[in-house]
Amino acid sequence: MRHFLIPLCICAAPVLADDLSDYGTLNPDEMTWQSIVQRAEDGETGMVICSMGYALTKSGDHTSARTLFQNCADDGYTGAMTWMSQLDNNGLGAEYSPDAAAAWDRRAAEAGDPVGKFNHGINLMRGHGIAQDEGLGRQLVAEAAADGLPIARRLQAAGYDLDEVTPDADNWKYAPLF
Repeated sequence: MRHFLIPLCICAAPVLADDLSDYGTLNPDEMTWQSIVQRAEDGETGMVICSMGYALTKSGDHTSARTLFQNCADDGYTGAMTWMSQLDNNGLGAEYSPDAAAAWDRRAAEAGDPVGKFNHGINLMRGHGIAQDEGLGRQLVAEAAADGLPIARRLQAAGYDLDEVTPDADNWKYAPLF
């Protein structure tokens, strides 16, 4: 009788497995990059998902990083806004767009983010992606410095000399176009 039950159980296993599909994915990938990207593509955000954008962009997967950062920025994560600016300002995962980069920095600044204030201030001082307004730019850098951002304090200490915070290799990017 036992010999009869074992083959019967083995034959019934696929039938039981089919019934389990009604319960969804029983052992999902939870911490792989692919699952994080899928969750972002499904519109999910959160601290862990948003932070994975950094790892993705550092690994060179700028397209996936954009998906995560875009969703997170749309949900109000200011760090994601400044990362979107960095991606747009360097043409990573999309075309180089100083206007889009400046718009992300402005959003982060308006949300009170010190890095956003600093970046938006520099954009205004340069007139990069936005109309030049050196006075407002310095004001925003001063706010970022008052918020405790070390690079903003460094720029203030250098008399707002942008060469203090810009690598020589980037001078071409910020040169006036006319």
